[in-house]
Amino acid sequence: MTVLGLIGIAAGAFLLSAIPATLGIYGYTAPLIVITVGYALFQTANNTAVMTDTRPEQRGVISGLLNLSRNLGLVAGASVMDAVFAAASSTIDITTAPPDAHATGMRATFAVAAVLILLALAIAVATYRHELYGWTMASIAES
Repeated sequence: MTVLGLIGIAAGAFLLSAIPATLGIYGYTAPLIVITVGYALFQTANNTAVMTDTRPEQRGVISGLLNLSRNLGLVAGASVMDAVFAAASSTIDITTAPPDAHATGMRATFAVAAVLILLALAIAVATYRHELYGWTMASIAES
């Protein structure tokens, strides 16, 4: 489910980066629903995967570290995506920017997000394959 959730998040982010503004509110909300469902699938599966192999006496610490890493990622991600939006919109004062600048900034931001999610997806797939087959990059290179 972790991989399925990441696929959903990536699909929604790519849709938001590519859908034309002429689709209006439906062109904006439909990909957001896809992202939300994907995020819910990812979070529950990821939390379960992390907590399943944890010893009972370590669950509090691991849960705290999991929440800390999630919050750090959310704060850092929001800051980086804000910088991407500002750079892509090519304006100094966003309050007076034309609508096209806003649209360009949003498209670029969601495109960068989609690429980063694909990177996370590649890591999740590699981890899953390693757990399933015991593969390592060294054993693949040797064959």
